[in-house]
Amino acid sequence: MTIEWVGLDADDTLWHSEGVFQDTQAWFCELLQPYCDPDLNLVERLDDVERRNLHLLGYGVKAFTLSMVEAAVEVTGGRVPSIVLAALVERGKEMLVHPVDLLDGVAETVEVLAGRYGVVIITKGDLIHQERKLEQSGLLDLVDHVEIVNEKDPATYRRVLDHHRIPVDRFVMAGNAMRSDVLPVIAIGGRAVHIPYALTWGHEHAVAECDVPTLTSIRELPAWLVAHP
Repeated sequence: MTIEWVGLDADDTLWHSEGVFQDTQAWFCELLQPYCDPDLNLVERLDDVERRNLHLLGYGVKAFTLSMVEAAVEVTGGRVPSIVLAALVERGKEMLVHPVDLLDGVAETVEVLAGRYGVVIITKGDLIHQERKLEQSGLLDLVDHVEIVNEKDPATYRRVLDHHRIPVDRFVMAGNAMRSDVLPVIAIGGRAVHIPYALTWGHEHAVAECDVPTLTSIRELPAWLVAHP
């Protein structure tokens, strides 16, 4: 069937995001090192807390900030100074107002796609933060629909496509995360294109059991769609 709708992920597909988290993670380790066992792997401990909290806090900066606070308390045995906890909260607020930095070629590519297909942005994370980033991106006037969801699994994609009356066999999803943007869409019979980003959160790593089209840049997406209608 001919592709009529294109789905786009947001974070690290349309704009830079993971780098901000990894920079903050490195800062967290430096900040906490004086208060805990020097042999402790703070990156792993923070990651463990994040994964443990996913079912309760979900994704995004606010969840990450709460996990930093919780991890700080755990790795220091509750001895972390209040001034450090305050610094963690302040860093989270700074992340929430970090400027939106579009990836190279995004604005032009989304404009081209919007002239040929229906376009829906499907992103997960904190509602208020994602809405702010979308508004600042300058892309909202180019897309038909935006869906901010708690998780991106097969059931979510089915719900989104059904809600907008988008036939799955006329839909293709493009994004950087194999686990969230590619495999769930393939699982419901749709098509997906992987556009890897330089940095990937460990939770999003996954291995496809089938051949998945991979592009080096979102700039290549319009031509790929023409070649694979």
